[in-house]
Amino acid sequence: MDMTALDEPGLEAVLSEPTVQGKHVVSGLSGDIVVLGAGGKMGPTLAMMLHRAAPHKTVFAVSRFSDPAVKARLDRAGVTTIQADLLDESQHGRLPQVENVYYLAGMKFGTSGNQPMTWALNSYLPGRMAEVYRKARLVILSTGNVYPFVAPATGGSREDMSPDPCGEYAQSCLGRERVCQYFSQVNHTPMTLVRLNYANEPRYGIIVDLTVKILQEKPIDLGIAAVNLIWQRDANDTIARAITLAQSPAQILNVTGPEIVMIRDLADRIGRVLGKTPHYSGTEGEACLLSDASLCFGRLGVSGMSLDDMVAAIVPWVAAGKTVLNKPTKYEVQDGKF
Repeated sequence: MDMTALDEPGLEAVLSEPTVQGKHVVSGLSGDIVVLGAGGKMGPTLAMMLHRAAPHKTVFAVSRFSDPAVKARLDRAGVTTIQADLLDESQHGRLPQVENVYYLAGMKFGTSGNQPMTWALNSYLPGRMAEVYRKARLVILSTGNVYPFVAPATGGSREDMSPDPCGEYAQSCLGRERVCQYFSQVNHTPMTLVRLNYANEPRYGIIVDLTVKILQEKPIDLGIAAVNLIWQRDANDTIARAITLAQSPAQILNVTGPEIVMIRDLADRIGRVLGKTPHYSGTEGEACLLSDASLCFGRLGVSGMSLDDMVAAIVPWVAAGKTVLNKPTKYEVQDGKF
């Protein structure tokens, strides 16, 4: 898939194209839809996909929209934007009362220097929104970071594994889950808690991170030897359809690709596309952040984009000097400090 001829709106059109299954699910939902925290990395294309899947519904996108260009692209795509700070209680009255909620708000990078805000955004705010939308169906975006580190040979952590979050970011995300589970139980609110890792598209993700390092001839740390990857369109489609699994008590769902990807192998593939030899540092460790998405595959199907196709779509975009978000995943962090 040649992405280099596309501008950002064209890329977002690719990433937000709904599948046949996605159209069937979203168009069949009762009521309208809101995406809370829609201004981040995944929110814009998820909101666009939901609108394209059900153009007869109103899809609201709520965010502070610190980047006005993101809001403008959503407006042009037919999504109804609402500029609001969800931490400001006085603005909650402006939130649309709808039956279907996708919650994406959160904070990861900069958390080590601002722990109180991290906990407010990642744990307190989801509880407030669960109360505001206690009569709706909710999909709450969480992270695979809540799991312990495991060896690649294990196949990754499953939903029934006890969490063991490392660092305050991961701890606050487990806090998000526990608070939402509480409100799901007491208010009988159907929810799906999505543990995602790692979404990729030409502007961000692990493939972008490795491509940039290889282009800059910087060493790639092999301490975290393996990762999970999923194409962002596939992640969006799965998240959109995960609302069909919402229940009380809340359903936990790992969302990622089917492969355990070794970093050295991935970097070598990228290097071959670039015609450059990657440089490595350290030794391959056995402790990795990995998820087993078998439950998701059984309920919603296997994600569509292969690893080779992801590399072919992303690496030429970065090599051509096109827009990247400069938001590294920091997948290689082992101490939980982001």
